[in-house]
Parts: sequence; structure tokens; C-alpha cells
Amino acid sequence: MGLVYIHVFGCRSSLCEGEFIAGSLQSLGHEITEDLTQDFNAAVVVTCSVTQEADRKCRSLVRKLRRILGNDGILAVCGCWSESLSVEKARELGIDILGGSKGKNLMPSAVNDMLCHGRDFADIRKSLSQWEEIEISAPVMHTRSFMKIQDGCNHFCTYCIIPFLRGKPVSRPEKNILSEINRLIDNGTKEIIFTGIHLGIYGHDINTNLAELIKQVSKIDGLKRLRLGSIEPFCLSDDLINALAECESFCHHLHIPLQSGDDGILSSMRRGYNAREFLNVCYKLREKISDKIHISSDILVGFPGESDDAFKNTLSVMKEAGMGRVHVFPYSERPGTLAAEMNGKISHQVKISRTSEAISLGRKLYGDYAESFIGSEAEILIERDNRGYTRHYIEAECYGKNNDILKAEVKSFDDGRLKCLCRD
Repeated sequence: MGLVYIHVFGCRSSLCEGEFIAGSLQSLGHEITEDLTQDFNAAVVVTCSVTQEADRKCRSLVRKLRRILGNDGILAVCGCWSESLSVEKARELGIDILGGSKGKNLMPSAVNDMLCHGRDFADIRKSLSQWEEIEISAPVMHTRSFMKIQDGCNHFCTYCIIPFLRGKPVSRPEKNILSEINRLIDNGTKEIIFTGIHLGIYGHDINTNLAELIKQVSKIDGLKRLRLGSIEPFCLSDDLINALAECESFCHHLHIPLQSGDDGILSSMRRGYNAREFLNVCYKLREKISDKIHISSDILVGFPGESDDAFKNTLSVMKEAGMGRVHVFPYSERPGTLAAEMNGKISHQVKISRTSEAISLGRKLYGDYAESFIGSEAEILIERDNRGYTRHYIEAECYGKNNDILKAEVKSFDDGRLKCLCRD
């Protein structure tokens, strides 16, 4: 059997897909590695295409892996970047198995067949219109279990290429989700993260919604922690917020993309909310769930037409929202999107300057939030190297075995993580 290198780019949905591929290959008798220095004879890359930089990184790794694998090793790709690849380009890059946004459930058997019978070329991409069932029995690459419950997006923000690559929204049947949760708990999973491309509209196509799913999950015995992946502010309805507040396993952290704090830019982005509506959601979460809930976010700077005042509005909303962890991205033009044709392009120099300023503010806000826990008790799920995350999704350092949940006293915040003393 083979040693298979797996690398995952992109979002938490991609992480879930990577876990499925790793686990399935392992069940077929193959070993899995994330170490490029090992002597692997096959490689699988789960790709991303959210920015031009993501495209570049995918292309670069694929070329590097082809060189490492030589003439005999198997190279497979799937995900958003490879969805748009032509067969001719894939062959030129030395790809043997070409998957896309769909077809990932075929990837393990395709890799296994080639390892057993020799190299060939296979295009296993499928239609984007149907739900693609993937199941994970236990995490292989992480301590936490990422569970994709939704795929696709029909929002079409003017800067985003992902709806074209992932297809229309589709939801996973509720009974399949609940069944997998129970199986993961039986296999020792402590924490599950629901993921999706547009997670908040889960269930629209199968006559349910995310709030109803959370209510069902709340009834499951043995689940220690439940998290949600990125969710849009307009999806956080009163019903969903109440369901989260009543769910004992829900960890008090939500990642809510802001992108811009300026109403004019938000309208040009076609985000579906204004700055005040975003802030009102944050206030409601603190009122209904906890005043210590961690609100992390995404910020997109340098969008066409973004003036100095518009950028300052974004910084102001970041502060007023009391954000914690913030991911900042310079606007990346994606051909085929409406924003690519807009006037008012921002220079590279200005984008880099604004990115740096927003990152600096984000670090301060995260530090202020993390330091507010000093002197309190934290519950930490250890993932590796005595590090893990608190229920509020703050990285922490504390001595313990992987997959341990520890109670610890928070002593300080340094180097981007809490330093804790175990009380157990």
C-alpha cells in the first residue's frame, strides 16, 4: 500500500473534505502524511480559488509535487481551483486525477486504483447541482471534526468567484448529520465544527433550517463542543440565536464576515446588510448568548471605490463591534465577477498600507479580548504540542495529551496565545 501526502488549501469546508479523503484512504490501507520530506508515492491537493494568491499557491504546489513524485507517483487535485481547469491544462501540469468542487467522494477509490494498477489520467468531476455525501468516522488530520452540512452559494457578492465554482446551494439531510455526530462521538470526538459555503442558509432546499438542526443536536448526549463555521450576519435570525443560546455544547464563538464597515462599499459588494445592521447582530448576540462571546471576522480592503473615509468606517466598526480575531485580505480581482469591471480601482500600494493598518488593529482587538480572560478558568481542548483552543476559540498553551479537555487557570497572553496552568 502507499504513503499519501495530503495538503488542504482554503476554508473549513475544504478541511472537512480533506479529512474525508484522508480517512477513506486510510481505511483502504494507505498511510497519510502532511510532511513533504517523506517518501510518499501519491499526493492529493484540496485546492482553493478565493483569491489570485490562492490560485498561485495551488499552481505552485502542484508543480512542486510533480517534481517530487517524478514519473511514477500519483498526483491528484480537487476543489475550487481545479474545478475550472481544462483537461489540457491539467495534463500539462502533470495531474493524474482531476477532481473539482464535486467528485471528492470518488477521489479515494481513484487514488487507490492508480496506486494498485498504475498511472493514467482520470477526470472525476461531477455536476455541481446535487448534494455529495461524504462521511467521516473519526478525524485523521485534526483533533476536531469538521462536518460539511451545506455546499454552494447563490448570493453572488460582486467580488466573489466561489458561487461559479461551487454551484447552487444544497443541504445535507438532517438524519445523515445526526447519525454522523453519534458515530464521531462513539469514536472519541470531543468537538464538531459545522461547515458550509453559505452555512446560514442550511436547509432551505430540504424544508428545514439551521436553527432546527441546532435544536436536534442539542438533544444528543456526549457531544462536548459544537462550533459553527463562517456565517453571514443576515442569517443570524432571532430563532437561530435563541437555539444557540439554549445549546449547552455550543462554544461561544461566531465568525461573522464584515468585509467593510462602509455602507456604500457594502452596497457595491452586494453584501445584503449595512454597518448598523451588522453591529445590531453583535449586540444581540452579546445580550442573548454572552457578553464574552468571541466575534471574529473577515475584512476586505481596497475594494473598488473605497475612499480613505470608507476605510476609516471599517476600522470604526471593527472597534465598535468588539471584534477578536480578524482575517484581513486585500481585494483580489477575479475575472468574471461584477467587481472586476468596476471603476475606482485602488492602487497596490494603498491596498497594502490599508491591509497593514487593519491587521494591526485586529491584533490589538484580539489581544484586548484575550487578555480579558486572564485570572479566569478556561476549558482547553488540546490538539497538538500542548496547544489547543478554549471554548471561546482563543489559542492556548497548557500541558496535556492530544484530545484532552482540560480546565486551566489563564495566567497571561503572549505570542498570540493564552498561557495556562492546568488545574486537573
